[in-house]
Amino acid sequence: MRKIKYKKGRKLQHTSLEYTGTHKDHETEMQLFVYNDADIVEYEKFTVLAINSCFDYTKNNWLNIHGLNDISLIKTIGDHFKVDDFLLADILNTTKRTKLEEQKDVLFFNIKSLLPSEYSDGLKVEQLSFILKDGILISFQEKRSDFFTHIRERLRTHAGIVRSKKVDYLLYLLLDAVMENFYITIEDEEDNIEELIDLTKKGADPIILERIENHRDNFNFLKRSIVPLRDSLYYLKTIKDDDENNGLIRKETFNFFIRLHQKSLELLEQIESDMSSLESASNFYFSEQSRKMNEIMKTLTIISAIFIPLTFIVGVYGMNFEYMPELKERNGYFIVMGAMFALVIGLIIYFKKRRWF
Repeated sequence: MRKIKYKKGRKLQHTSLEYTGTHKDHETEMQLFVYNDADIVEYEKFTVLAINSCFDYTKNNWLNIHGLNDISLIKTIGDHFKVDDFLLADILNTTKRTKLEEQKDVLFFNIKSLLPSEYSDGLKVEQLSFILKDGILISFQEKRSDFFTHIRERLRTHAGIVRSKKVDYLLYLLLDAVMENFYITIEDEEDNIEELIDLTKKGADPIILERIENHRDNFNFLKRSIVPLRDSLYYLKTIKDDDENNGLIRKETFNFFIRLHQKSLELLEQIESDMSSLESASNFYFSEQSRKMNEIMKTLTIISAIFIPLTFIVGVYGMNFEYMPELKERNGYFIVMGAMFALVIGLIIYFKKRRWF
């Protein structure tokens, strides 16, 4: 089973634009939403040639990019919106940790999305990045997925308050949707833990221990993904300003990001609890192995204790002395065999009364 860990990758220059992810067969596509409280326009097959004609800077603009293989397109988008190359490099380099970076007119956020694998005990990992500017939110996904389907429907149908808010609230919704994947993954891991605990009660198959270690790796990876997210959200939580707006995050939106910070703390607490349960499953596995080994040793000891006196009797009558009265006894063989049988029965009764088996 493949161990889940951050990929080391090749060392790249801070401004080197090279996609390091695994989804290299996904074509780059773009989708644009231009909206406000009154109306919405959706461009499904958006191209960079339509940036000037389609973007409306008096409204909210959400540009969602699927696929990171087209480096020139990513570079063009970055140049148009005056995004530094080192931020574009962080978008393309999927080995980076979750981070938040605030510049004068740009807020950059990237995050790992984790989901359980359908065919193994491993995890599916995808990096998502967000660039927030005044009235503009650009999201980058490694491949087309349905993380934000419900958010698109809320925009189209004017459900909730998303259309009446600015793009910083939309960023909150997108981050919240990604964090929901952590809950799905943890819930799936908890189901696997319950299954493993049941299996340890039924047997001590070495495969069980291997699966326990795999899921411990999963939890460690989850923890390494959430801790920097918690720190980034804490940074947003601690920003205070007397002005109406604080950078690109409006003052009225801070409470929503505080909720995300609380969610990250809940996730970490749940992971710690689940890792304790996983440790209990591991301890139970070894305890069950020790118990079975003790049962085997006890059985072998009882059998040995029964055969020791029998071996002594057989040894006595096998010494080949010439003058042994019992050897001349007509029924000597039957008497000795009967005595040995009675001795065995007596020892079994004695051990049973002592509850040795």
